[in-house]
Amino acid sequence: MIKDILSNSVSKQEKQLAVLIDPDKTQPADLFGLIKNANACNVDYFFVGGSHVQHDRIDDVIIELKSHSELPVVIFPGSNKQISKHADAILLLSLISGRNPEYLIGQHVNAAFDLRESGLEILPTSYLLVDGGKVTSVAYVSNTIPIPRDKKDLVVGTALAGKMLGQRVTYIDTGSGALDSVPLDIISSVKVEVGLPLIIGGGIRTPEQAWQICNAGADVVVVGNAFEEDPELLFDIKSAVKSSTHANYSNLK
Repeated sequence: MIKDILSNSVSKQEKQLAVLIDPDKTQPADLFGLIKNANACNVDYFFVGGSHVQHDRIDDVIIELKSHSELPVVIFPGSNKQISKHADAILLLSLISGRNPEYLIGQHVNAAFDLRESGLEILPTSYLLVDGGKVTSVAYVSNTIPIPRDKKDLVVGTALAGKMLGQRVTYIDTGSGALDSVPLDIISSVKVEVGLPLIIGGGIRTPEQAWQICNAGADVVVVGNAFEEDPELLFDIKSAVKSSTHANYSNLK
């Protein structure tokens, strides 16, 4: 189960890398190359989802992933329509940093019966959106105002409330295409105060960023856009994530 894989890695302090694939933005030829590279450097997960993905498109992409890779596939849903029995698990995201009831519970109610029948492993996940320097699709579609970057206590309090509500994973994001990633002091504080498996995504484009984010306390780093632009970057970022316990980034070079 994905929960066990994640928990085992956290207990061993082994950092992980997830490749985020937006089916609406991924062409078949690009997907094949990405799968090949992901297999070669043994990334930990494929995350699949996006803000406007159609059901049949997400099925097609997951089937393609499963046909050419044994890596776990986890749905990162943008709506209640993004459910596929072909995946291994789904992050059941509750956007607790916002106040839009549709993304706190409404979408979940609409998806409940389909989720039960899907056979997917369900990972209840606190999803927090932090300002990444621009309006991203997730903020626009969910009608959510991101938490300001300088409001660390608000981020920590929100994540802690999610844990108290029974969520089992914390995911902090600045959104696809964000200019900036989640501040390192926020990552460190959330990890210390909340203690749940911590996933960080948005605005991560370099191995140095990935290394810093892992060392700050992230358990899983999620990268998407950067790999779409440069598939070979996958090898360098995976190396940085794997080596994040080194004293400094220069050790990797």
